[in-house]
Amino acid sequence: MCREQEPDSPSHIAGRQLAEAVKSLVALWFSAVDDVRPRLPPRQIRALEAIARRPTLNVTALAEHLGIGLPTASRLCDRLEAAGLLRRHVRPGDRREVRLEVTDQGHRLLTDVTERLSVYLAGALDAVPPDRRLRLEQVLRAVHEADGEGSAQG
Repeated sequence: MCREQEPDSPSHIAGRQLAEAVKSLVALWFSAVDDVRPRLPPRQIRALEAIARRPTLNVTALAEHLGIGLPTASRLCDRLEAAGLLRRHVRPGDRREVRLEVTDQGHRLLTDVTERLSVYLAGALDAVPPDRRLRLEQVLRAVHEADGEGSAQG
């Protein structure tokens, strides 16, 4: 996915500018995560988000998704389960496979993070003139679509 670019090529310059913008967006996401209760480490929020998106996820798939070891993923699930944010279900017919499910409390927490992030992003976008905001939306949509196409291919 990563291709070498000439340092002064338009794509490389745009990539650097986008990287700076992404840093600001990530900072807003971390602020939203810090403001919810219970306060969880970002990795646990990412785990809940992954499980909410893929209800058939098991601990092994979660570990792969997060790029962590299986014991670390299992301990992460232990903590989320103890907090009432996650449930484990033994799969009928295969007791060795345990499916993960976000609880109602976990869904409320994820909704809270999303709502807070939306408010923070709206505040940041208020400072952007409407014509530039429209271009920004178009660029973000194009990047998202291009990423989706790249993910589907590889």
